[in-house]
Amino acid sequence: MHRSFVSFAAMLASVSMAASPLAAMKASQLTDINGLHGRDAESSLQSRGFAHVSTNKNSMGYVYSYWWNDRDKDCVQVEVYDGRVQTINDASAQDCGHKKDNTAAVVGVVAGAAILGALLAHKSNHHDNNRHLTDREAENQYERGYTDGLHNAPYHNYDRHDAYSSGYTAGVDQRRANLSHHQQYGGYVRTAQFNDLRGARAAGGMDELGRRGFRQVDNFTSGNTRYSIQYRPQSRQCLQVTIADGRFYDLRDISRHPRCRS
Repeated sequence: MHRSFVSFAAMLASVSMAASPLAAMKASQLTDINGLHGRDAESSLQSRGFAHVSTNKNSMGYVYSYWWNDRDKDCVQVEVYDGRVQTINDASAQDCGHKKDNTAAVVGVVAGAAILGALLAHKSNHHDNNRHLTDREAENQYERGYTDGLHNAPYHNYDRHDAYSSGYTAGVDQRRANLSHHQQYGGYVRTAQFNDLRGARAAGGMDELGRRGFRQVDNFTSGNTRYSIQYRPQSRQCLQVTIADGRFYDLRDISRHPRCRS
């Protein structure tokens, strides 16, 4: 980290400034990594004393990694999309596995809810506004919902709390992202991967689907969006491909379609 910034941080500490302005300054000193390839950003962070803590990827393809600087007791979140850093933000100590007092957190669960002060399963990026809830009870409800959704447990919002509902939705989304490699088929028949084509140019994507054994069986448009139904007889996969602005916007297995048949 730059010497001038360290001196400035020390000065702020000496006059007992609140922690939040100091945390905001720390992320702002790292914005030069925006736009870098992930591997280059990793080297830059390590050279400044940050160590990687954890990474999660959402269903839209955004990757969030958390980095801890033990010297400065600082946690930051790095958002990456398509291999390049999009943003870097300050994160809570708990996001990096530390309590608010910066001591190591202890994982514990009681009746499905995290013990107060324990390491949370969910991260800041799981919240819509990229921030943990300030209300302790609401945050615990969110954590319980997230854990239930992540592990495919039945929805059990016995307190009828909105935070549980939001957490459950985030947990389901994370579970789907974690299982993006799985085509939801069982048994012994090899299926074809297709999730990796999301965002591909339409022309090249269609060629690649053909190489993987798919053929187009239906095609229709709605406004500026085109939909292609692709069928692979060997594995009986029936895909709906959504094409917008010349790229594959979404691919999903719809299981059945009148023209998905051998």
